[in-house]
Amino acid sequence: MTKAIYLANPYGFSKQQRDLLLPPIVSALESIGVEVWEPFSRNNQVDFSQPGWAYQVAQADLKDVQQCDGIFAIVNGMPPDEGVMVELGIAIALQKAIFLFRDDFRRCTDSEQYPLNLMVFAGLPEADWQRYYYTSVAEISAPEKALYQWVRGEW
Repeated sequence: MTKAIYLANPYGFSKQQRDLLLPPIVSALESIGVEVWEPFSRNNQVDFSQPGWAYQVAQADLKDVQQCDGIFAIVNGMPPDEGVMVELGIAIALQKAIFLFRDDFRRCTDSEQYPLNLMVFAGLPEADWQRYYYTSVAEISAPEKALYQWVRGEW
């Protein structure tokens, strides 16, 4: 059975980011056999000209996070996008499989151990959290990384 992963990201708000940054990430995830639930694509059915569209989008995203098997969260920025952080918090609370992507070299932390606020890592194992943390698109298909092993049912 194919696993579904929610791609939490802020890239859909910008046409250029949506067109240039999302496709390589989606392709890399699909290439290892995961079904990608990208919220901006999935919410195209919402009529943004109608009152209440924002609530509909939030509820659709919440439902997707609840129903997916795991989350691949793009946590770039200083600080990372608030919506991505909420989605990540929900996934942590629901004990979903968590994978983080940050190719932003800036540190956003109060800890020497972690490159981001320590709470972002609450859903990862303490000892080998680096296996769940991605700093390039190429790493997504790396067999030694946790996502690759998770998709294949190796853990």
